[in-house]
Amino acid sequence: MNEIKQISSLQNSLVKKVLVLKDKSRERKKEGLFVLEGQRELELSLKGGYEIQTLFFYDAIIQKEHVLELLKGLKSLPELISVSKDVYKKMAYRETTEGVVAIVKSKNHDLEDLNFQNAKPLILVAEAPEKPGNMGALLRTADAANVDAIIIANPKGDLYNPNMIRSSVGCVFTKQIAIGSSTEVIDFLKIKGIDLYCAALTASTKYTKIDFTKASAIVVGTESTGLTKEWLDNSTQNIIIPMQGEIDSMNVSVSAAIVIFEAIRQRGF
Repeated sequence: MNEIKQISSLQNSLVKKVLVLKDKSRERKKEGLFVLEGQRELELSLKGGYEIQTLFFYDAIIQKEHVLELLKGLKSLPELISVSKDVYKKMAYRETTEGVVAIVKSKNHDLEDLNFQNAKPLILVAEAPEKPGNMGALLRTADAANVDAIIIANPKGDLYNPNMIRSSVGCVFTKQIAIGSSTEVIDFLKIKGIDLYCAALTASTKYTKIDFTKASAIVVGTESTGLTKEWLDNSTQNIIIPMQGEIDSMNVSVSAAIVIFEAIRQRGF
Protein backbone atom coordinates (compact mmCIF):
# COMPACT_ATOMS: atom_id res chain seq x y z
CA MET A 1 0.00 0.00 0.00
CA ASN A 2 1.18 3.53 -0.78
CA GLU A 3 2.71 5.43 2.10
CA ILE A 4 0.35 8.16 3.27
CA LYS A 5 2.08 11.51 3.60
CA GLN A 6 0.97 14.40 5.79
CA ILE A 7 0.79 18.13 5.08
CA SER A 8 0.09 20.78 7.69
CA SER A 9 1.78 23.85 6.17
CA LEU A 10 -0.12 26.27 3.95
CA GLN A 11 3.20 27.04 2.26
CA ASN A 12 3.64 23.49 0.99
CA SER A 13 4.24 23.38 -2.78
CA LEU A 14 1.41 20.92 -3.37
CA VAL A 15 -1.05 23.14 -1.52
CA LYS A 16 0.04 26.06 -3.68
CA LYS A 17 -0.35 23.87 -6.78
CA VAL A 18 -3.97 23.06 -5.86
CA LEU A 19 -4.77 26.74 -5.39
CA VAL A 20 -3.23 27.69 -8.75
CA LEU A 21 -5.06 24.91 -10.58
CA LYS A 22 -8.34 25.97 -8.98
CA ASP A 23 -7.96 29.60 -9.92
CA LYS A 24 -6.19 29.67 -13.29
CA SER A 25 -7.59 28.10 -16.46
CA ARG A 26 -4.25 28.68 -18.18
CA GLU A 27 -2.46 26.49 -15.64
CA ARG A 28 -5.10 23.76 -15.94
CA LYS A 29 -4.59 23.65 -19.70
CA LYS A 30 -0.82 23.89 -19.47
CA GLU A 31 -0.49 21.10 -16.90
CA GLY A 32 -3.35 18.94 -18.18
CA LEU A 33 -4.64 18.80 -14.61
CA PHE A 34 -7.61 20.05 -12.64
CA VAL A 35 -8.97 19.96 -9.09
CA LEU A 36 -12.13 18.28 -7.87
CA GLU A 37 -13.59 17.98 -4.40
CA GLY A 38 -16.20 15.73 -2.86
CA GLN A 39 -16.74 11.99 -2.60
CA ARG A 40 -19.50 11.89 -5.22
CA GLU A 41 -17.37 13.80 -7.71
CA LEU A 42 -14.42 11.51 -6.97
CA GLU A 43 -16.49 8.37 -7.48
CA LEU A 44 -17.98 9.67 -10.74
CA SER A 45 -14.57 10.66 -12.07
CA LEU A 46 -13.21 7.19 -11.33
CA LYS A 47 -16.22 5.59 -13.00
CA GLY A 48 -15.62 7.86 -16.00
CA GLY A 49 -12.06 6.58 -16.35
CA TYR A 50 -10.25 9.66 -15.06
CA GLU A 51 -6.81 9.24 -13.51
CA ILE A 52 -6.36 10.62 -10.02
CA GLN A 53 -2.84 11.97 -9.55
CA THR A 54 -2.98 13.10 -5.92
CA LEU A 55 -5.72 12.65 -3.33
CA PHE A 56 -5.86 14.84 -0.21
CA PHE A 57 -8.10 13.96 2.70
CA TYR A 58 -8.91 15.48 6.07
CA ASP A 59 -9.17 12.59 8.51
CA ALA A 60 -11.44 14.43 10.94
CA ILE A 61 -14.11 14.11 8.20
CA ILE A 62 -13.13 10.96 6.33
CA GLN A 63 -10.97 8.14 7.63
CA LYS A 64 -8.14 6.52 5.71
CA GLU A 65 -10.09 3.26 5.48
CA HIS A 66 -12.99 5.02 3.73
CA VAL A 67 -10.59 6.71 1.33
CA LEU A 68 -9.10 3.33 0.40
CA GLU A 69 -12.60 1.93 -0.05
CA LEU A 70 -13.39 4.70 -2.54
CA LEU A 71 -10.26 3.78 -4.49
CA LYS A 72 -10.68 0.02 -4.44
CA GLY A 73 -10.40 -1.59 -7.84
CA LEU A 74 -7.66 0.71 -9.06
CA LYS A 75 -4.55 -1.07 -10.30
CA SER A 76 -2.38 1.52 -8.60
CA LEU A 77 -3.29 4.07 -5.98
CA PRO A 78 -2.72 7.80 -6.43
CA GLU A 79 -0.47 9.70 -4.10
CA LEU A 80 -2.39 9.86 -0.79
CA ILE A 81 -1.92 12.82 1.53
CA SER A 82 -3.54 13.50 4.91
CA VAL A 83 -3.95 17.24 5.48
CA SER A 84 -4.55 19.43 8.51
CA LYS A 85 -7.76 21.37 9.11
CA ASP A 86 -6.19 24.64 7.98
CA VAL A 87 -4.85 23.13 4.78
CA TYR A 88 -8.16 21.46 3.99
CA LYS A 89 -10.10 24.69 4.55
CA LYS A 90 -7.67 26.51 2.26
CA MET A 91 -8.01 23.97 -0.55
CA ALA A 92 -11.75 23.29 -0.39
CA TYR A 93 -14.25 25.49 -2.22
CA ARG A 94 -17.12 24.57 0.04
CA GLU A 95 -17.57 23.23 3.54
CA THR A 96 -19.57 20.14 2.58
CA THR A 97 -16.98 18.41 0.41
CA GLU A 98 -16.77 15.36 2.66
CA GLY A 99 -13.08 15.79 3.36
CA VAL A 100 -11.73 14.96 -0.11
CA VAL A 101 -9.84 17.09 -2.65
CA ALA A 102 -7.98 15.64 -5.64
CA ILE A 103 -5.68 16.63 -8.47
CA VAL A 104 -6.91 14.82 -11.60
CA LYS A 105 -5.56 14.40 -15.12
CA SER A 106 -7.69 16.02 -17.82
CA LYS A 107 -8.96 14.11 -20.85
CA ASN A 108 -8.85 15.02 -24.51
CA HIS A 109 -12.26 15.89 -25.92
CA ASP A 110 -11.76 15.48 -29.66
CA LEU A 111 -14.82 14.96 -31.85
CA GLU A 112 -13.13 11.95 -33.47
CA ASP A 113 -12.98 10.20 -30.11
CA LEU A 114 -16.77 10.08 -29.75
CA ASN A 115 -18.00 6.49 -29.86
CA PHE A 116 -21.71 6.00 -30.46
CA GLN A 117 -23.04 2.64 -29.28
CA ASN A 118 -26.50 3.68 -30.44
CA ALA A 119 -27.06 3.53 -34.21
CA LYS A 120 -29.37 6.56 -33.90
CA PRO A 121 -27.67 8.66 -31.25
CA LEU A 122 -29.24 11.55 -29.38
CA ILE A 123 -26.77 14.38 -28.84
CA LEU A 124 -26.93 17.68 -27.00
CA VAL A 125 -24.94 20.51 -28.59
CA ALA A 126 -24.33 23.77 -26.72
CA GLU A 127 -22.88 26.68 -28.69
CA ALA A 128 -20.62 29.12 -26.83
CA PRO A 129 -21.90 28.47 -23.30
CA GLU A 130 -20.64 31.22 -21.01
CA LYS A 131 -21.96 30.61 -17.52
CA PRO A 132 -20.64 27.61 -15.57
CA GLY A 133 -24.03 27.30 -13.86
CA ASN A 134 -25.88 26.94 -17.15
CA MET A 135 -23.35 24.50 -18.57
CA GLY A 136 -23.44 22.49 -15.37
CA ALA A 137 -27.22 22.31 -15.55
CA LEU A 138 -27.03 21.19 -19.19
CA LEU A 139 -24.63 18.41 -18.19
CA ARG A 140 -27.01 17.29 -15.42
CA THR A 141 -29.88 17.19 -17.91
CA ALA A 142 -27.77 15.21 -20.38
CA ASP A 143 -26.90 12.72 -17.67
CA ALA A 144 -30.50 12.41 -16.48
CA ALA A 145 -31.68 11.69 -20.02
CA ASN A 146 -28.67 9.46 -20.74
CA VAL A 147 -27.92 11.14 -24.06
CA ASP A 148 -25.20 9.59 -26.17
CA ALA A 149 -22.89 12.63 -26.06
CA ILE A 150 -22.57 16.31 -25.31
CA ILE A 151 -20.73 18.54 -27.76
CA ILE A 152 -19.58 22.05 -26.84
CA ALA A 153 -19.10 24.31 -29.86
CA ASN A 154 -16.92 27.42 -29.59
CA PRO A 155 -16.54 27.12 -25.81
CA LYS A 156 -16.03 30.35 -23.92
CA GLY A 157 -15.34 28.68 -20.60
CA ASP A 158 -13.20 25.88 -19.21
CA LEU A 159 -14.79 22.45 -18.86
CA TYR A 160 -12.69 21.83 -15.76
CA ASN A 161 -13.49 25.12 -14.05
CA PRO A 162 -14.29 24.18 -10.41
CA ASN A 163 -17.58 26.05 -10.69
CA MET A 164 -18.50 23.95 -13.72
CA ILE A 165 -17.68 20.71 -11.94
CA ARG A 166 -19.58 21.80 -8.85
CA SER A 167 -22.68 23.00 -10.73
CA SER A 168 -22.78 19.77 -12.73
CA VAL A 169 -22.55 17.78 -9.44
CA GLY A 170 -19.95 15.63 -11.15
CA CYS A 171 -21.92 15.03 -14.36
CA VAL A 172 -18.99 16.48 -16.29
CA PHE A 173 -17.49 12.99 -15.76
CA THR A 174 -20.49 10.82 -16.63
CA LYS A 175 -21.04 11.29 -20.38
CA GLN A 176 -18.94 11.56 -23.52
CA ILE A 177 -18.02 15.19 -24.12
CA ALA A 178 -16.42 16.61 -27.24
CA ILE A 179 -15.29 20.15 -28.02
CA GLY A 180 -14.77 21.90 -31.35
CA SER A 181 -15.51 24.96 -33.42
CA SER A 182 -19.02 25.34 -34.79
CA THR A 183 -17.74 24.55 -38.28
CA GLU A 184 -15.99 21.41 -37.07
CA VAL A 185 -19.03 20.25 -35.11
CA ILE A 186 -21.47 20.86 -37.97
CA ASP A 187 -19.22 19.01 -40.43
CA PHE A 188 -18.81 16.12 -37.98
CA LEU A 189 -22.56 15.75 -37.40
CA LYS A 190 -23.34 15.90 -41.12
CA ILE A 191 -20.73 13.26 -41.94
CA LYS A 192 -22.30 11.04 -39.27
CA GLY A 193 -25.76 11.55 -40.77
CA ILE A 194 -27.11 13.25 -37.67
CA ASP A 195 -29.97 15.74 -38.09
CA LEU A 196 -29.54 19.19 -36.51
CA TYR A 197 -32.52 20.61 -34.61
CA CYS A 198 -31.71 24.16 -33.61
CA ALA A 199 -33.63 26.03 -30.93
CA ALA A 200 -34.63 29.34 -32.51
CA LEU A 201 -37.48 31.85 -32.62
CA THR A 202 -37.67 32.16 -36.41
CA ALA A 203 -38.69 29.68 -39.12
CA SER A 204 -39.37 27.21 -36.36
CA THR A 205 -41.58 24.16 -35.89
CA LYS A 206 -43.09 23.18 -32.56
CA TYR A 207 -40.68 20.74 -30.93
CA THR A 208 -43.35 18.07 -30.42
CA LYS A 209 -43.84 17.84 -34.21
CA ILE A 210 -40.27 16.65 -34.79
CA ASP A 211 -39.34 12.99 -35.16
CA PHE A 212 -36.51 12.58 -32.70
CA THR A 213 -36.30 8.79 -33.13
CA LYS A 214 -33.77 9.37 -35.92
CA ALA A 215 -30.14 10.25 -35.21
CA SER A 216 -30.61 13.73 -33.74
CA ALA A 217 -28.63 16.61 -32.32
CA ILE A 218 -30.54 19.15 -30.22
CA VAL A 219 -28.66 22.44 -30.51
CA VAL A 220 -28.99 25.33 -28.06
CA GLY A 221 -27.30 28.71 -27.94
CA THR A 222 -26.83 31.38 -25.32
CA GLU A 223 -29.77 33.01 -23.57
CA SER A 224 -28.65 36.47 -24.63
CA THR A 225 -28.09 35.99 -28.38
CA GLY A 226 -29.25 32.48 -29.24
CA LEU A 227 -27.56 30.46 -31.98
CA THR A 228 -25.30 32.04 -34.57
CA LYS A 229 -26.21 32.25 -38.26
CA GLU A 230 -23.86 29.39 -39.09
CA TRP A 231 -25.98 26.98 -37.08
CA LEU A 232 -29.28 28.32 -38.35
CA ASP A 233 -28.06 28.08 -41.97
CA ASN A 234 -27.16 24.42 -41.44
CA SER A 235 -30.19 23.42 -39.37
CA THR A 236 -32.27 20.45 -40.51
CA GLN A 237 -35.17 22.22 -38.84
CA ASN A 238 -35.42 25.04 -36.33
CA ILE A 239 -37.55 24.15 -33.33
CA ILE A 240 -39.43 26.19 -30.77
CA ILE A 241 -41.16 25.68 -27.42
CA PRO A 242 -44.37 27.74 -27.56
CA MET A 243 -44.52 30.28 -24.74
CA GLN A 244 -47.81 30.87 -22.93
CA GLY A 245 -46.79 33.97 -20.98
CA GLU A 246 -45.38 37.39 -21.76
CA ILE A 247 -41.74 36.46 -22.38
CA ASP A 248 -40.36 34.61 -25.39
CA SER A 249 -37.61 32.51 -23.81
CA MET A 250 -36.60 30.35 -20.84
CA ASN A 251 -33.36 29.39 -19.17
CA VAL A 252 -31.30 27.45 -21.71
CA SER A 253 -30.98 24.38 -19.49
CA VAL A 254 -34.76 24.28 -18.91
CA SER A 255 -35.45 24.59 -22.63
CA ALA A 256 -32.94 21.86 -23.44
CA ALA A 257 -34.47 19.56 -20.83
CA ILE A 258 -37.97 19.97 -22.27
CA VAL A 259 -36.84 19.07 -25.78
CA ILE A 260 -34.50 16.27 -24.73
CA PHE A 261 -37.14 14.53 -22.67
CA GLU A 262 -39.60 14.81 -25.55
CA ALA A 263 -37.00 12.97 -27.62
CA ILE A 264 -36.63 10.39 -24.86
CA ARG A 265 -40.43 9.98 -24.71
CA GLN A 266 -40.57 9.36 -28.45
CA ARG A 267 -37.84 6.76 -28.15
CA GLY A 268 -39.93 4.81 -25.66
CA PHE A 269 -37.82 5.28 -22.56
